[in-house]
Amino acid sequence: MSRFIFLDSGPLGLITHPRQTAEVDAITEWLFQVLKRGNRVLVPSIIYYELKRELLRANKPFSVRRLDLFSQASNRYIPLTDAALRLSAELWAKARQEGRPTADSKELDIDVILAAQVLSFGAPASDVVVATTNIKHLTQFVPASLWTEILP
Repeated sequence: MSRFIFLDSGPLGLITHPRQTAEVDAITEWLFQVLKRGNRVLVPSIIYYELKRELLRANKPFSVRRLDLFSQASNRYIPLTDAALRLSAELWAKARQEGRPTADSKELDIDVILAAQVLSFGAPASDVVVATTNIKHLTQFVPASLWTEILP
């Protein structure tokens, strides 16, 4: 069964990293395998923003170019919609009301916005997973796993 695999910033940063390391090699092979099996790998715009702002701050134009090229390929980039923003406000408020905040109240809560983008995408929850390096906050909203645990 093919799935929609949404990339969080950790895996996206590794996939687009210009230096070859054991971890970069591992995620490159993982990406090849998940795509080979017919899965669709997606880049949510909020994650693109999170990674690109840091690459720009660190003055890494080559990495920015790699991020742009990867995100633009095969309709991977998922724009942030008004519906997702509205839903993220609801998720943020509900998480706080239930005593499960995912970030400081003064921060832009990217995890909640990512979850709202995934939920607004329209695919059944059984066909969706967020590939991440930290599942702590995401799993209260959407299916999420460490990228290393998502089988191709």
